[in-house]
Amino acid sequence: MLNEIVARAPLFLLVAARCAALFLTLPLVASAAVPRAARIALAGYAAFLVLPFAYAEGWNVAPYSLEYLFVLIGEAMLGVISGFYISMLFAAFSSAGQFFTYQMGFGASEVYDALAQIENPLMGQYLNLIALVLFLQTGGFQKLFLTGILNSFESLNSFTLLAHRQDFLNFLLRGLSKLFFDAMVIALPMVGTLFLVSVSMGILSKAAPQMNLLSEGLPITILTAFFLLTVLLPYMADFFLRLFDAGFLNLERLFANTGQSI
Repeated sequence: MLNEIVARAPLFLLVAARCAALFLTLPLVASAAVPRAARIALAGYAAFLVLPFAYAEGWNVAPYSLEYLFVLIGEAMLGVISGFYISMLFAAFSSAGQFFTYQMGFGASEVYDALAQIENPLMGQYLNLIALVLFLQTGGFQKLFLTGILNSFESLNSFTLLAHRQDFLNFLLRGLSKLFFDAMVIALPMVGTLFLVSVSMGILSKAAPQMNLLSEGLPITILTAFFLLTVLLPYMADFFLRLFDAGFLNLERLFANTGQSI
């Protein structure tokens, strides 16, 4: 293993740059809870496994030259694009939780999300953890290895990124747009029901001013929200799985379309 890496050191460095950039931007793996040495070791091992598939058609760049440096940067950018797109899938769940957290009465309950490394509302982190468990249970990292790493090395390289930079940019912009759309679809039943609860309490407060709805409204809203979560969680889980499958399919199509036209 070590002899093969040393013999093909320039190519291995290119492969390792893309794998390291991918693992540094992936959810869970990019968390500060994962030791940096473990991430580097995982990237190196993944680079060794896909080394036979990288640049199968050859490359005419002098090792360790200025052009080689630009190729190395391009390989890292390909890894960042793949990892960032998967992160956008998980960001939809956090954004969905943010939409109805304040309506539930949990506006001040922000906690530190170790996965995203940001302050995240409680329900946003809750949905994010559920999505992460489903991602692990359905073999998401195995699919990611085959889709985001192996297939990308079979069809893409730095020269492909340069020739199709507009396609990659449009792909990321469409992913960002779909992020907010998916978040709204996930949160819409909760937002709509909690809005009706708020309207109903407002009507009751006008019809019966002697009722103390300020002390009763918050528990009612929280209980209603948790009841809805209990009922909707199986449907949310199915929607999460469909989002993952659609995300991997879009990534495969991008790799296939840009790889075939080069």
